[in-house]
Amino acid sequence: MRHKVIAGNWKMNKVLSEADQFAESVTGKLPKDDNVEAIVCAPFPFLPSLVEKAKGSRLKVGAQNMHFEESGAYTGEVSPMMLEDLGVTHVVIGHSERREQFAETDESVNKKVHAAFNHGLTPIVCVGETLEQREANETMSHIERQVRTGLKKLSDEQIGTLMIAYEPIWAIGTGKTASSSDADQVCSLIRRVVKDMTSENIAEQIIIQYGGSVKPANIDELLEQPDIDGALVGGASLDPDSFLQLVEAGTT
Repeated sequence: MRHKVIAGNWKMNKVLSEADQFAESVTGKLPKDDNVEAIVCAPFPFLPSLVEKAKGSRLKVGAQNMHFEESGAYTGEVSPMMLEDLGVTHVVIGHSERREQFAETDESVNKKVHAAFNHGLTPIVCVGETLEQREANETMSHIERQVRTGLKKLSDEQIGTLMIAYEPIWAIGTGKTASSSDADQVCSLIRRVVKDMTSENIAEQIIIQYGGSVKPANIDELLEQPDIDGALVGGASLDPDSFLQLVEAGTT
């Protein structure tokens, strides 16, 4: 049976002292329940301190991006080897803000996913459509293309252990949320695509999250859906109490 995963994506927020205070506030209060996993994906400068503060707790620490090369003349980039050395466990790949603002493509996402696995990192692969694509009834074809290209040439075992986060771009940071049934419909499509690429067994074990203005007020309804296994959360993950409420929802 699949467990729930609540992953906070802090984006470009907080300073180091605030990140440390957050970790100190939540590490001792996370539910001792194997049915829910808590991850914080933080800006690069905070990762060493967060990894240290999370030791011995149920909190896992992830990065928000990485390059697909191990080293080289890539000024300003961070490699998977660096993240592995820090003790980071997860990395967000292909977030819509990276795709829209920094020209990431399905092909570069695929390279990063392979690089993550090469260094023992669990990828959280983001997919999602624009409002224009949704209104043109292109959501399903667009999401399927993102999944198939992003997971290209991975082994069945690798696909079964990564996470996919469905984030409709029109719902990110806007206060708008896809209805729980609409979100589940797309997550169900993702599971069917994974089944076609691998097997029913792999499709049933892969974790599929929803993201897009998730907060304590709507998390229960989202997690009740059969194909939604958790959430990739932006603004609501910045506050310790809010984050703890979201994780607690995953235990029910």
